[in-house]
Amino acid sequence: MYEHVFISRQDLSNAQAESLVEHFSTVLSDNGGKVVDSEYWGVKTMAYKINKNRKGHYAFLRTDAPAPAVQEMERLMRLHDDVMRVLTIKVDEHAEGPSVQMQKRDDRDDRRRRN
Repeated sequence: MYEHVFISRQDLSNAQAESLVEHFSTVLSDNGGKVVDSEYWGVKTMAYKINKNRKGHYAFLRTDAPAPAVQEMERLMRLHDDVMRVLTIKVDEHAEGPSVQMQKRDDRDDRRRRN
């Protein structure tokens, strides 16, 4: 089981950024893996510029896939022009519910409704 976060270029539309998630999910499934959960975190400001970009589209995948499938997906991500950074972490089990990033967003939405 793995968790992946990747950052794509800021000049992509939201639909294009989300289609990258679908594209890489297909790569995994073609190689015998599956995506358990995926989240699109939106455009976020980065701590430092990457390839002259100050912001990027962040996406998160939880996968259950054999190592060769993950390696192939990472290889294609690194070759893809729109993907700037990739981080993959091997986990023992997937956490239940939304990721911490999505929980933060829910908290902000709740605060807005209260005011």
